[in-house]
Amino acid sequence: MLLCFSITTILAQGEIKPAEGYTPQIGIMVDMLEEIKGLIEEQTRDLNQTETDFLFDEQANSIGAMVMHIAATEAYIQVETLEGRQWTDEERVFWSAAGGLGEESRTKLKGKPITYYLDLWNETRKKTLAGLKTKDDTWFAESIGEGMNNHWAWFHILKHSANHRGQIALVKARLPK
Repeated sequence: MLLCFSITTILAQGEIKPAEGYTPQIGIMVDMLEEIKGLIEEQTRDLNQTETDFLFDEQANSIGAMVMHIAATEAYIQVETLEGRQWTDEERVFWSAAGGLGEESRTKLKGKPITYYLDLWNETRKKTLAGLKTKDDTWFAESIGEGMNNHWAWFHILKHSANHRGQIALVKARLPK
């Protein structure tokens, strides 16, 4: 059987356009970052506490921990690229359980509603958007280390979020009925 689909059948209709208030390249990244964030929020916002904390095996991460991890990763890239610094000791302590997903996150990141994690991500994103508005496409292309520029760092946040969106879908599919 031959399967024929149009591109609009396969993909949701939409366009990538630079978000207003940003230079063209940064605006395109903002548009994509906001799109993936919206999809993850839509996927998770109605979870109850059991679903937020669910671990399908002893090595799995909960959906709450994954959302916190996404926010933590963005917070790290945010201060490094937009502020030119490392985390403070206070920031490191706050985000540490989410930073490396694993035993610590399974132990410490539970008992909070999904809105807690989404609200933290929203606060982080507000700072990201404000910081990116102060930058331009020349800054976006600047190197921040061997083999990495600001554009790649923010692309990493985009692909990182997409990766965890897939993991969240897997965990949701394994939720007890």
